Formats: sequence, structure tokens, C-alpha cells
Amino acid sequence: MKALSHLKYVIPVLAVTLAPLPAAASAVRIYVTNSAGDSVHVIDPATNKVVQEIKNVVGAHGVNFSPDGARVYISNEETSTLDVYDRKTAKLIKKVELSGHPNNIAVTKNGDRIVVAIARGKGGLDVVDANTLSLKKTISTNGGRLHNVYVTPDGKYVIGGSIPSKKLYVFDLATEELAWDLQMDLGVRPMAIETNPDGSTKRIFIQMSNLNGFSVVDFAERKEVTKVPLPEPPQEFDHGGYRTNEPSHGIGVAPDNKTLWVTSIPNNAVYVYSLDTLKMIGSVELPSIKVAGNPMPISAVANWTTFTPDGKYLYISNAGQRSVSVIDVPNMKLVKAIPVGEVPKRINTMVIPDDGHAATDKTGKRASLH
Repeated sequence: MKALSHLKYVIPVLAVTLAPLPAAASAVRIYVTNSAGDSVHVIDPATNKVVQEIKNVVGAHGVNFSPDGARVYISNEETSTLDVYDRKTAKLIKKVELSGHPNNIAVTKNGDRIVVAIARGKGGLDVVDANTLSLKKTISTNGGRLHNVYVTPDGKYVIGGSIPSKKLYVFDLATEELAWDLQMDLGVRPMAIETNPDGSTKRIFIQMSNLNGFSVVDFAERKEVTKVPLPEPPQEFDHGGYRTNEPSHGIGVAPDNKTLWVTSIPNNAVYVYSLDTLKMIGSVELPSIKVAGNPMPISAVANWTTFTPDGKYLYISNAGQRSVSVIDVPNMKLVKAIPVGEVPKRINTMVIPDDGHAATDKTGKRASLH
């Protein structure tokens, strides 16, 4: 395993080498990229065990899927490519050259395009044609370097955020042009989307640089309406000085569109908010590490979140603990921590097609979100 220069504390785990999924597999899978390692781990939520490993992926960032479940898409920071893998065999199909250094990715509802956040140089949104596996175009953000991108549940827009320009960007998928942007006061990091009853976008919840909490943006009004700070914890957890400018770095709306789940690194917990009132209704403490001679417990360094489509379980990548936390959503309870690779971060849910049905993402809709 590679040494972690930017993390002070880690826990040892066993190396895992497993065979590819059998051709007849049909179930939910949780994918997690190991940002300081060279693999992507795949978890079966039915057993909460690692059942597959995509190996030799140095620089893996975001992960997403084709709607038919045949392909796994991974943005590669090492080679500035979109790496396309066969889901069943975990074999590389093609490396698609991008316009620059990528961060996160999303897939359109019908699977015809993969959109990629370009995080360096001039930035922008790369649009990859899924049929030809080639770069179709780069949509300019006028110098805004993108960190994360998401396709809205109605499939009409891509939303993206920039840390250096402190902007939220909204792209029109029909025209493949920038529709509008919103200047924020802090860098824009992970986001989650709430929908109206008709499926259109209602609000965007944004985690921001140096904010242990989240911002709320009204999509129709195109404005920030409030910021919600997370509670002060009884004690702050040590996290080895890991990126103190991103205290809250994982957020998700539950599949039933009723609750918002927000992680915190210094609090070492995930907090649950009612979407109706934005009032906190619960929290779950995450795994911690205790080291002799250190009076402070060590944070798991909670990062990204993803739900099973039925909303029963939430999975959280623990960058400081080489693990993924499993949360029982109805009971707001930690079930277990699953060992994975070095500094796990981006995480996503896939439903492998059965009887010809299309693959779905963590919302239970056709795979299209981060």
C-alpha cells in the first residue's frame, strides 16, 4: 500500500484481491474510488462485503455507470482521461482523452453523454459521447475550474461547482451551453438536489470551503436563501490536520426526498435534517480511532455519501480510516465499517440490470447522478 503523506493516522487493513463479478449477477452494488490508492472497491450491500476490485487505476476520482449496466466510468486524475471499464470483467475498454485534469463525473438519464468536471487550466465541462467514446465538446465556464458535477433528476440540467471561483454553474443539456451561474461567498464543494413533486429541481444543498454545515440555494429564484451550521460537538475529533478547509464534505438527499444527510469531519458524525423544515432530527456518530498518548479520538474523516435505492442504508466513505461506514437509515444507527483501500472518497450506487431493466443510480432512477 502507498504511504499517506497527508494523513497522520490510519488503520491497517488486509489486502483484497477478488475475482470479477459473475456474468449472471443482478443486485445493488456500492462503488468507492480510493483516491490515494490504485483500485476501486465494489461492495455488495446484501452482505456488506467487498465482492469485486477494479485494479491498476492510479488517480481514480469520480465513478458512474451506463444505464444498461455494461460499463463503469471512472475519471482519472493521473492521465486526464475518462477510463471506461467493462462492469462484469473489470477490464479496461478505453481511455478517453479529456481537455484537462478531471474531477467528478455524471451521466445523462438516457446514457448518451458523460459529463466531466475539469478542475485545472481553463476549467469547463467536458461532454463525452457515450456511443463513440470520444470528447464531443468542452462547455466554457469563463475560467471557472469545476470540482463536482451532477445531472438533475429531471435530466434537463447539469449543475457544477467551483472552489477557486466560488460559483455554482448550471448547464442546459439540450443546448449544451452554460444557462446561468451564481456567485457564492465560499468555494463550492459537494452538493445534493431536492426535487419538486413533478421531478423538477427545487433546492440545491451545497457544502462549502471552511463551512461546517451547508448552504441552501433556491433553484427557480437562482439565489442563496440561507446557511445552516452543524451543531457544535461535545468534543472535536483529531483528524491529523487533514484539509481543515473542508470540514463538511459529504451530503445526500434520501431517496424518499424527505431527509438530508450531512457529514462532518471534525464532528466525526453524520447529521439528519428534515427537508420540510431543515431542522435537525438526528445524528449518527461514525467510527473513531484511539491512539495511546493522544487524548483526542481520531476522526474517520467522513467524506462522500450514497444510498441504496430503497433508502434503507447509507454508505459513507471514511478517508482517514480506509473504510466505508454502513448506516441503518430508519434507525439512524451505525451497522459496520467495511475495509477498502487508501483514502476512499467518491462513492456511488448502481443497480445491475435484471431481465432487461435499465441500471439505476442511488436515487432509484436510471443511472445519471454522481
